[in-house]
Amino acid sequence: MFGFWQRLGSVFLIAIVAFLIGIFNEALTGWITFSIGMLWLVLHHTWHLTAFEQWLLISDHTPSSIPAGRGIWDNIFAHLARFVRMQNQSQQLINFELKQLQSVTAAMPDGIVILDENNHIEWCDPVAEKHLGVNLTLDVDQQITNMVRQQSFVDYLATGKFNKPLVLRQMRHHRLTLLIQIVPYGNQQKLLISRDITSYERIEIMRRDFIANVSHELRTPLTVINGYLEMLSGEPDIDNSMHQYALHAMTEQTIRMQRLVEDLLTLSRLESTRDKLNERPVKIIDLLHEIYNEAQSLSSGKHKIELDIKNEGQILASREELRSAFSNLISNAIRYTPENGEITICWEIKEGKGMFSVCDTGVGIEQEHISRLTERFYRVDSSRSRETGGTGLGLAIVKHILNRHQARLKIKSEVGKGSEFCIQFPEKRLILNSYN
Repeated sequence: MFGFWQRLGSVFLIAIVAFLIGIFNEALTGWITFSIGMLWLVLHHTWHLTAFEQWLLISDHTPSSIPAGRGIWDNIFAHLARFVRMQNQSQQLINFELKQLQSVTAAMPDGIVILDENNHIEWCDPVAEKHLGVNLTLDVDQQITNMVRQQSFVDYLATGKFNKPLVLRQMRHHRLTLLIQIVPYGNQQKLLISRDITSYERIEIMRRDFIANVSHELRTPLTVINGYLEMLSGEPDIDNSMHQYALHAMTEQTIRMQRLVEDLLTLSRLESTRDKLNERPVKIIDLLHEIYNEAQSLSSGKHKIELDIKNEGQILASREELRSAFSNLISNAIRYTPENGEITICWEIKEGKGMFSVCDTGVGIEQEHISRLTERFYRVDSSRSRETGGTGLGLAIVKHILNRHQARLKIKSEVGKGSEFCIQFPEKRLILNSYN
């Protein structure tokens, strides 16, 4: 109430001045003075109101942009400046919180889309844009089903039964498999959460293939053994030569199963995070001479095998694992190289890297198969691989050993001319002071 009478102070002052002039002078002079005073007051307020209106029309509402005032308008503009400062502080806080929220959602592996009651897009994060092919700038307020047109998703959204997630495969723009979960909240709004499960699907497929391959690999020798056992038990008077042949065949199949089980156990150990790498300096010359002698024994003189050691030295590694990796590559070369073929085992230090390579003049490999050679049980020629005694796990074991040593396997091959398998060890694995 005090503020109201205070704001009428100017009117009272003009009226008192005009009244005094009218007493000591003519009444007309008093009225003229009062009119002039009121006109000045009207013009004063009109000017400030115009300045206030112009300030409202500008886009930058900052305290410094508020016009200067006189009289009571000075107090009004001061209150306005204080209010604007408070609003700006609140807006800055909101912007900061929004950026924090956007940073958090951007760091999440899941995509997030906010839908209104009519399934229009209100907001989404960058992950959801990638998953669903949505562009927030262009697609805001658009129906989500305009972006995701798969019938299973449209039906899932229409039924309103969101207690179970939905799996979407082969999304457009990307070959992704997504797990979609919708969570209703607020005033009939929905939170759509998308998760990329492509790798999990791939792992599940690999698991199924692995079990199927192991079952197949074990079933064949077991069938042979079981067949001969049935024959021996059903025909007690079988001659000695057939008896010896059956025992020999069963022994071969038993060795094959034993080799498969050993390779599976090796893979399991290499993949275990609890199995730490037992590193120590390994004299590469001694190791290669041991493997070379084994290769000569395995070849039985059927191949020309050369050992080319261009640099001496040591490498920081697990000797047992290196021996396994090198032996696998050499045995493969012997297995797939015809008689009188040539196999070269080479070690050198090139461009700061340790290079172990096995070159052969064997049957070679078509380019389309090279990228998949290190997959478990992958064979270019299944019948030939089984005839030569391979388990289909050798190169998978090599790959895991090299990963544990931060090494890389490079494969070059040409059908009918041979193959080269080269292992590159990083410089940090080499013991430099031991080079000649």
